[in-house]
Order: sequence, then C-alpha cells, then structure tokens
Amino acid sequence: MESQIEFNEERLRLVEKFKQELPDLMVPELDKWEVVYKDRALSCKIKRLIALGIALRACCANCIVAQAMRALEAGATKDEILETISVNVAMSGTTGMGESLRVLKLLEELGKL
Repeated sequence: MESQIEFNEERLRLVEKFKQELPDLMVPELDKWEVVYKDRALSCKIKRLIALGIALRACCANCIVAQAMRALEAGATKDEILETISVNVAMSGTTGMGESLRVLKLLEELGKL
C-alpha cells in the first residue's frame, strides 16, 4: 500500500490546482466546509469522525484520508478513530474492513499505531 502521507500531500496539491482552475466552483464549496465543520451542537471533531465514517462507507480514498487527517487535526485520538472504524466495519462488513486499512496505514505512518 502506498504512503498515505504522500497520498494526502498529492491530494492537497491537486485540490489547490482544482481551486485555481475552477474558482467559481471551489471557493463556494470550500466556504461551505468552513460553515459545516464549525463547533455548534456537535464539535468539529465529532463532525470529522462522522465524515470519516461516511467516507469509509463511500469507499472514497481521497475522502478517507482527508477526513482522517482532519479528525486528527481537530483533536481526535487514535482510540476515537478506531471506534469510528469499528462502526464502519459493523455496518459494512469486509468492504468496510478493507477501506479501513488505509486509515490504519495512515495512523502507522504518523506514529500513532
């Protein structure tokens, strides 16, 4: 499996390129994210863990890595990430387990596992 840190760096570079090439699309999209992930009834951390669960269920590699990184940045612990993964596996079975390997690899690369 490729480096998830390198995968994320490339993803961020391409998102920036996407923003430069299609600002009318991307600026409002990025602005929406700022509103959605603000602390309100749910904290940003909880929202990012929810988003990680949804990304895992959708089998979206870019989304999985992005939301795992954002959850960590928002203060999620290794155990909170692992519990999020466990819910995904309970709901998705072996496909959920397969997608979760990407998160385990990322945690391993970051020295958190």
